[in-house]
Amino acid sequence: MVKSCWKPSIEGDSRGCLDGLLWYKDIGQHVYGDFSMAVVQANSLLEDQSQLESGLLSSSSSGPYGTFIGVYDGHGGPEASSFINNNLFCNFKSFVSENQEMSTNVLRKAFLATENKFLSLVRKQWLVKPQMASVGSCCLTGVICNGLLYIANAGDSRVVLGRSVRGAKEVIAMQLSTEHNASFDAVRDELRSLHPNDPQIVVMKHKVWRVKGLIQISRSIGDAYLKKAEFNEEPLLPKFRLHEPFRKPILSAEPSLLVHKLHPDDQFLIFASDGLWEHLSNQQAVRIVQTSPRNGIARRLVKTALKEAAQKREMRYSDLNKIDRGVRRHFHDDITVIVVFLDPHLINGSSCYNSPMSIKGGGRLASLY
Repeated sequence: MVKSCWKPSIEGDSRGCLDGLLWYKDIGQHVYGDFSMAVVQANSLLEDQSQLESGLLSSSSSGPYGTFIGVYDGHGGPEASSFINNNLFCNFKSFVSENQEMSTNVLRKAFLATENKFLSLVRKQWLVKPQMASVGSCCLTGVICNGLLYIANAGDSRVVLGRSVRGAKEVIAMQLSTEHNASFDAVRDELRSLHPNDPQIVVMKHKVWRVKGLIQISRSIGDAYLKKAEFNEEPLLPKFRLHEPFRKPILSAEPSLLVHKLHPDDQFLIFASDGLWEHLSNQQAVRIVQTSPRNGIARRLVKTALKEAAQKREMRYSDLNKIDRGVRRHFHDDITVIVVFLDPHLINGSSCYNSPMSIKGGGRLASLY
Protein backbone atom coordinates (compact mmCIF):
# COMPACT_ATOMS: atom_id res chain seq x y z
CA MET A 1 0.00 0.00 0.00
CA VAL A 2 1.22 3.51 -0.82
CA LYS A 3 1.40 5.59 2.33
CA SER A 4 -0.78 8.68 2.33
CA CYS A 5 0.76 12.11 2.77
CA TRP A 6 -1.81 12.66 5.53
CA LYS A 7 -0.69 9.82 7.81
CA PRO A 8 0.85 11.10 11.07
CA SER A 9 4.29 9.53 10.43
CA ILE A 10 4.72 11.44 7.18
CA GLU A 11 4.98 15.17 6.69
CA GLY A 12 3.38 16.40 3.48
CA ASP A 13 4.06 19.57 1.55
CA SER A 14 2.74 21.00 -1.69
CA ARG A 15 5.57 19.41 -3.65
CA GLY A 16 6.11 16.00 -2.11
CA CYS A 17 5.99 13.83 0.99
CA LEU A 18 8.51 13.20 3.75
CA ASP A 19 8.73 9.81 5.46
CA GLY A 20 11.62 9.90 7.92
CA LEU A 21 14.78 10.32 5.83
CA LEU A 22 12.92 9.59 2.57
CA TRP A 23 11.38 12.40 0.49
CA TYR A 24 9.33 11.58 -2.59
CA LYS A 25 7.07 12.98 -5.27
CA ASP A 26 5.41 9.82 -6.57
CA ILE A 27 3.96 11.25 -9.79
CA GLY A 28 3.87 14.56 -11.60
CA GLN A 29 3.61 15.89 -15.13
CA HIS A 30 6.22 17.63 -17.23
CA VAL A 31 5.89 18.98 -20.77
CA TYR A 32 6.55 15.57 -22.35
CA GLY A 33 4.90 13.11 -19.95
CA ASP A 34 5.03 11.90 -16.34
CA PHE A 35 7.88 12.00 -13.85
CA SER A 36 8.65 10.58 -10.41
CA MET A 37 11.28 11.73 -7.86
CA ALA A 38 12.73 10.38 -4.62
CA VAL A 39 15.59 11.29 -2.29
CA VAL A 40 16.92 9.46 0.76
CA GLN A 41 19.34 11.05 3.19
CA ALA A 42 22.38 9.26 4.63
CA ASN A 43 24.76 12.11 5.49
CA SER A 44 24.34 14.27 8.60
CA LEU A 45 23.36 17.06 6.21
CA LEU A 46 21.77 16.12 2.90
CA GLU A 47 24.42 16.68 0.22
CA ASP A 48 22.30 15.57 -2.77
CA GLN A 49 20.23 18.31 -4.41
CA SER A 50 18.00 18.03 -7.48
CA GLN A 51 15.37 19.78 -9.54
CA LEU A 52 12.96 19.44 -12.44
CA GLU A 53 11.83 22.54 -14.34
CA SER A 54 9.32 22.18 -17.15
CA GLY A 55 7.83 24.88 -19.34
CA LEU A 56 9.61 28.01 -20.54
CA LEU A 57 13.38 27.45 -20.79
CA SER A 58 14.50 31.03 -21.35
CA SER A 59 14.33 34.38 -19.59
CA SER A 60 12.19 35.77 -22.41
CA SER A 61 8.58 34.82 -23.14
CA SER A 62 9.30 33.65 -26.69
CA GLY A 63 10.50 30.17 -25.74
CA PRO A 64 11.80 27.58 -26.30
CA TYR A 65 9.77 25.23 -24.09
CA GLY A 66 10.90 21.92 -22.64
CA THR A 67 12.03 20.10 -19.50
CA PHE A 68 15.24 20.64 -17.51
CA ILE A 69 16.44 17.94 -15.07
CA GLY A 70 19.33 18.38 -12.64
CA VAL A 71 20.99 16.03 -10.13
CA TYR A 72 23.71 17.56 -7.95
CA ASP A 73 25.65 15.16 -5.73
CA GLY A 74 27.62 17.22 -3.24
CA HIS A 75 30.65 16.24 -1.21
CA GLY A 76 32.37 17.87 1.76
CA GLY A 77 29.11 19.58 2.68
CA PRO A 78 25.85 20.79 1.10
CA GLU A 79 26.97 24.28 0.11
CA ALA A 80 28.07 23.61 -3.48
CA SER A 81 25.11 21.40 -4.44
CA SER A 82 22.68 23.89 -2.86
CA PHE A 83 24.34 26.74 -4.74
CA ILE A 84 23.98 24.85 -8.03
CA ASN A 85 20.34 24.06 -7.26
CA ASN A 86 19.66 27.76 -6.71
CA ASN A 87 21.71 29.19 -9.59
CA LEU A 88 22.36 26.81 -12.50
CA PHE A 89 18.88 26.89 -14.05
CA CYS A 90 18.74 30.70 -13.85
CA ASN A 91 22.13 30.91 -15.56
CA PHE A 92 20.94 28.40 -18.15
CA LYS A 93 17.81 30.42 -18.96
CA SER A 94 19.88 33.58 -19.40
CA PHE A 95 22.17 31.88 -21.92
CA VAL A 96 19.22 30.38 -23.80
CA SER A 97 17.79 33.91 -24.14
CA GLU A 98 21.16 35.33 -25.15
CA ASN A 99 21.69 32.65 -27.82
CA GLN A 100 18.00 32.55 -28.79
CA GLU A 101 18.15 28.75 -29.00
CA MET A 102 18.95 25.59 -27.07
CA SER A 103 22.37 23.97 -27.60
CA THR A 104 25.06 22.03 -25.76
CA ASN A 105 27.10 25.25 -25.72
CA VAL A 106 24.34 26.90 -23.68
CA LEU A 107 24.60 24.11 -21.09
CA ARG A 108 28.39 24.39 -21.06
CA LYS A 109 28.23 28.15 -20.49
CA ALA A 110 25.74 27.64 -17.66
CA PHE A 111 28.07 25.13 -15.96
CA LEU A 112 31.09 27.42 -16.20
CA ALA A 113 29.16 30.52 -15.08
CA THR A 114 27.86 28.62 -12.04
CA GLU A 115 31.39 27.43 -11.29
CA ASN A 116 32.83 30.95 -11.50
CA LYS A 117 30.12 32.37 -9.24
CA PHE A 118 30.66 29.66 -6.65
CA LEU A 119 34.44 30.21 -6.66
CA SER A 120 33.78 33.92 -6.17
CA LEU A 121 31.69 33.04 -3.12
CA VAL A 122 34.53 30.86 -1.79
CA ARG A 123 36.93 33.79 -2.24
CA LYS A 124 34.61 36.18 -0.36
CA GLN A 125 34.29 33.76 2.57
CA TRP A 126 37.88 32.50 2.56
CA LEU A 127 38.97 34.08 5.85
CA VAL A 128 35.78 33.34 7.81
CA LYS A 129 34.81 29.98 6.27
CA PRO A 130 37.87 28.46 4.58
CA GLN A 131 36.30 24.97 4.52
CA MET A 132 34.12 26.22 1.63
CA ALA A 133 37.19 25.67 -0.55
CA SER A 134 36.96 21.90 0.04
CA VAL A 135 33.25 21.67 -0.80
CA GLY A 136 32.18 20.59 -4.28
CA SER A 137 29.49 18.81 -6.25
CA CYS A 138 28.97 16.54 -9.21
CA CYS A 139 26.58 18.08 -11.70
CA LEU A 140 24.35 16.14 -14.11
CA THR A 141 21.78 17.91 -16.27
CA GLY A 142 19.43 16.91 -19.04
CA VAL A 143 17.26 19.11 -21.24
CA ILE A 144 14.44 17.80 -23.44
CA CYS A 145 13.60 20.32 -26.13
CA ASN A 146 12.32 20.14 -29.74
CA GLY A 147 12.68 16.36 -29.99
CA LEU A 148 16.25 16.33 -28.71
CA LEU A 149 17.81 15.36 -25.39
CA TYR A 150 20.84 17.38 -24.31
CA ILE A 151 23.08 15.92 -21.59
CA ALA A 152 25.86 17.70 -19.69
CA ASN A 153 27.75 15.95 -16.91
CA ALA A 154 30.65 16.66 -14.56
CA GLY A 155 31.30 13.91 -12.03
CA ASP A 156 29.88 10.42 -11.56
CA SER A 157 26.10 10.79 -11.48
CA ARG A 158 24.43 8.95 -14.35
CA VAL A 159 21.51 9.08 -16.76
CA VAL A 160 20.24 5.87 -18.35
CA LEU A 161 17.71 5.60 -21.17
CA GLY A 162 15.17 2.78 -21.32
CA ARG A 163 14.47 1.90 -24.97
CA SER A 164 12.05 -0.74 -26.22
CA VAL A 165 13.22 -3.06 -28.98
CA ARG A 166 10.64 -4.28 -31.43
CA GLY A 167 10.20 -8.02 -31.18
CA ALA A 168 11.84 -8.15 -27.74
CA LYS A 169 10.03 -8.19 -24.41
CA GLU A 170 12.72 -6.43 -22.42
CA VAL A 171 13.50 -2.72 -22.52
CA ILE A 172 17.24 -2.23 -22.99
CA ALA A 173 19.37 0.15 -20.93
CA MET A 174 21.50 2.75 -22.71
CA GLN A 175 23.83 4.88 -20.58
CA LEU A 176 23.94 8.39 -22.02
CA SER A 177 26.29 10.17 -19.64
CA THR A 178 30.08 10.00 -19.43
CA GLU A 179 31.39 9.63 -15.87
CA HIS A 180 34.51 11.25 -14.46
CA ASN A 181 35.69 8.93 -11.72
CA ALA A 182 39.29 7.82 -11.24
CA SER A 183 38.14 4.20 -11.02
CA PHE A 184 37.91 4.25 -14.84
CA ASP A 185 41.07 3.65 -16.87
CA ALA A 186 40.11 6.36 -19.35
CA VAL A 187 39.82 8.97 -16.59
CA ARG A 188 43.21 8.06 -15.12
CA ASP A 189 44.75 8.19 -18.61
CA GLU A 190 43.19 11.62 -19.19
CA LEU A 191 44.56 12.95 -15.91
CA ARG A 192 48.04 11.59 -16.63
CA SER A 193 48.05 13.15 -20.09
CA LEU A 194 46.97 16.52 -18.64
CA HIS A 195 49.61 16.32 -15.88
CA PRO A 196 52.55 14.45 -17.45
CA ASN A 197 55.06 15.75 -14.89
CA ASP A 198 53.10 14.63 -11.86
CA PRO A 199 53.53 10.90 -11.09
CA GLN A 200 51.14 11.31 -8.13
CA ILE A 201 48.22 12.79 -10.06
CA VAL A 202 46.26 9.58 -9.40
CA VAL A 203 47.15 7.18 -6.60
CA MET A 204 45.59 4.10 -5.08
CA LYS A 205 44.54 4.84 -1.50
CA HIS A 206 42.61 2.35 0.67
CA LYS A 207 42.04 0.23 -2.46
CA VAL A 208 40.40 3.15 -4.29
CA TRP A 209 41.88 5.29 -7.08
CA ARG A 210 41.90 8.96 -6.05
CA VAL A 211 43.02 12.19 -7.70
CA LYS A 212 46.04 13.36 -5.67
CA GLY A 213 44.99 10.75 -3.13
CA LEU A 214 42.09 12.99 -2.07
CA ILE A 215 39.03 12.68 -4.29
CA GLN A 216 37.59 10.11 -6.70
CA ILE A 217 36.07 12.44 -9.28
CA SER A 218 38.07 14.43 -11.84
CA ARG A 219 35.38 16.98 -12.77
CA SER A 220 33.07 18.96 -10.51
CA ILE A 221 31.71 22.35 -9.61
CA GLY A 222 33.47 23.77 -6.56
CA ASP A 223 36.47 21.97 -4.99
CA ALA A 224 38.34 25.27 -5.21
CA TYR A 225 41.28 23.81 -3.27
CA LEU A 226 42.13 21.63 -6.30
CA LYS A 227 41.51 24.30 -8.91
CA LYS A 228 43.22 27.42 -7.62
CA ALA A 229 46.47 27.34 -5.63
CA GLU A 230 45.36 30.35 -3.58
CA PHE A 231 42.86 28.08 -1.81
CA ASN A 232 45.37 25.29 -1.08
CA GLU A 233 47.08 26.94 1.86
CA GLU A 234 46.28 28.11 5.38
CA PRO A 235 43.67 28.53 6.83
CA LEU A 236 42.44 25.45 4.90
CA LEU A 237 42.67 22.31 7.03
CA PRO A 238 46.00 20.44 6.57
CA LYS A 239 44.29 17.24 5.34
CA PHE A 240 43.20 19.07 2.17
CA ARG A 241 46.50 20.86 1.48
CA LEU A 242 48.93 19.44 -1.06
CA HIS A 243 52.63 19.27 -0.19
CA GLU A 244 53.66 20.92 -3.45
CA PRO A 245 52.02 23.95 -5.10
CA PHE A 246 50.28 23.42 -8.46
CA ARG A 247 50.30 25.75 -11.45
CA LYS A 248 47.22 24.58 -13.32
CA PRO A 249 43.86 23.26 -12.09
CA ILE A 250 43.84 19.61 -11.05
CA LEU A 251 40.06 19.23 -11.34
CA SER A 252 37.85 20.73 -14.06
CA ALA A 253 34.27 22.00 -14.28
CA GLU A 254 34.15 21.30 -18.01
CA PRO A 255 31.16 19.00 -18.64
CA SER A 256 30.98 16.08 -21.04
CA LEU A 257 28.26 16.88 -23.57
CA LEU A 258 25.91 14.76 -25.66
CA VAL A 259 22.91 15.32 -27.93
CA HIS A 260 20.50 12.43 -28.45
CA LYS A 261 17.67 12.55 -30.97
CA LEU A 262 14.65 11.07 -29.23
CA HIS A 263 13.12 8.03 -30.93
CA PRO A 264 9.53 6.73 -30.54
CA ASP A 265 11.00 3.64 -28.85
CA ASP A 266 12.67 5.76 -26.13
CA GLN A 267 10.45 5.06 -23.11
CA PHE A 268 11.98 6.79 -20.09
CA LEU A 269 15.11 8.29 -18.54
CA ILE A 270 16.58 7.51 -15.11
CA PHE A 271 18.68 10.34 -13.67
CA ALA A 272 20.40 9.37 -10.42
CA SER A 273 23.34 10.14 -8.17
CA ASP A 274 25.97 7.43 -7.77
CA GLY A 275 24.29 6.31 -4.55
CA LEU A 276 21.79 4.39 -6.69
CA TRP A 277 24.31 2.95 -9.15
CA GLU A 278 26.48 1.57 -6.32
CA HIS A 279 23.71 -0.97 -5.72
CA LEU A 280 21.86 -1.38 -9.03
CA SER A 281 23.13 -1.98 -12.56
CA ASN A 282 21.74 0.04 -15.47
CA GLN A 283 19.71 -2.94 -16.70
CA GLN A 284 18.37 -3.76 -13.23
CA ALA A 285 17.10 -0.19 -12.81
CA VAL A 286 15.53 -0.16 -16.28
CA ARG A 287 13.84 -3.53 -15.66
CA ILE A 288 12.31 -2.26 -12.42
CA VAL A 289 10.88 0.82 -14.18
CA GLN A 290 9.61 -1.31 -17.08
CA THR A 291 7.78 -3.80 -14.87
CA SER A 292 6.38 -1.46 -12.20
CA PRO A 293 3.58 1.13 -12.02
CA ARG A 294 4.71 4.67 -12.83
CA ASN A 295 3.24 6.06 -9.63
CA GLY A 296 6.01 5.84 -7.01
CA ILE A 297 8.64 4.34 -9.32
CA ALA A 298 11.48 6.60 -8.11
CA ARG A 299 10.70 5.61 -4.53
CA ARG A 300 10.69 1.94 -5.56
CA LEU A 301 14.17 2.33 -7.09
CA VAL A 302 15.50 4.00 -3.94
CA LYS A 303 14.01 1.31 -1.69
CA THR A 304 15.43 -1.45 -3.90
CA ALA A 305 18.88 0.11 -3.56
CA LEU A 306 18.46 0.36 0.22
CA LYS A 307 17.47 -3.31 0.41
CA GLU A 308 20.61 -4.19 -1.56
CA ALA A 309 22.71 -2.05 0.81
CA ALA A 310 21.18 -3.83 3.82
CA GLN A 311 21.75 -7.26 2.28
CA LYS A 312 25.41 -6.46 1.63
CA ARG A 313 25.80 -5.79 5.36
CA GLU A 314 23.77 -8.89 6.27
CA MET A 315 21.05 -6.89 7.95
CA ARG A 316 17.32 -6.42 7.46
CA TYR A 317 15.94 -3.46 5.52
CA SER A 318 13.74 -2.60 8.52
CA ASP A 319 16.83 -2.37 10.75
CA LEU A 320 18.67 -0.17 8.22
CA ASN A 321 15.69 2.18 8.24
CA LYS A 322 16.09 2.68 12.00
CA ILE A 323 19.61 4.05 11.62
CA ASP A 324 19.75 7.84 11.82
CA ARG A 325 21.38 10.27 9.41
CA GLY A 326 25.16 10.51 9.74
CA VAL A 327 25.63 6.94 10.98
CA ARG A 328 23.57 5.85 7.94
CA ARG A 329 26.41 7.02 5.67
CA HIS A 330 28.42 3.95 6.72
CA PHE A 331 25.80 1.81 4.95
CA HIS A 332 24.88 3.88 1.87
CA ASP A 333 25.23 7.34 0.34
CA ASP A 334 22.54 9.98 -0.16
CA ILE A 335 20.48 8.73 -3.12
CA THR A 336 18.55 10.86 -5.61
CA VAL A 337 16.43 9.39 -8.42
CA ILE A 338 14.37 11.21 -11.06
CA VAL A 339 12.50 9.04 -13.57
CA VAL A 340 11.27 10.99 -16.60
CA PHE A 341 8.80 9.28 -18.93
CA LEU A 342 8.74 10.22 -22.62
CA ASP A 343 5.39 10.41 -24.44
CA PRO A 344 6.21 10.26 -28.19
CA HIS A 345 3.02 12.17 -29.09
CA LEU A 346 4.07 15.06 -26.85
CA ILE A 347 7.74 14.86 -27.92
CA ASN A 348 6.62 15.25 -31.54
CA GLY A 349 4.97 18.60 -30.97
CA SER A 350 1.52 18.19 -29.42
CA SER A 351 2.67 19.56 -26.04
CA CYS A 352 0.54 21.90 -23.99
CA TYR A 353 2.69 24.55 -22.33
CA ASN A 354 0.05 26.01 -20.03
CA SER A 355 1.10 24.27 -16.80
CA PRO A 356 4.73 24.91 -15.88
CA MET A 357 6.30 22.64 -13.27
CA SER A 358 9.10 23.57 -10.88
CA ILE A 359 10.15 21.17 -8.13
CA LYS A 360 13.27 20.67 -6.03
CA GLY A 361 14.04 17.28 -4.54
CA GLY A 362 14.33 16.69 -0.83
CA GLY A 363 11.75 19.14 0.49
CA ARG A 364 12.61 19.98 4.10
CA LEU A 365 15.51 17.49 4.07
CA ALA A 366 17.27 19.76 1.58
CA SER A 367 16.74 22.93 3.60
CA LEU A 368 17.94 21.83 7.03
CA TYR A 369 21.57 22.93 6.85
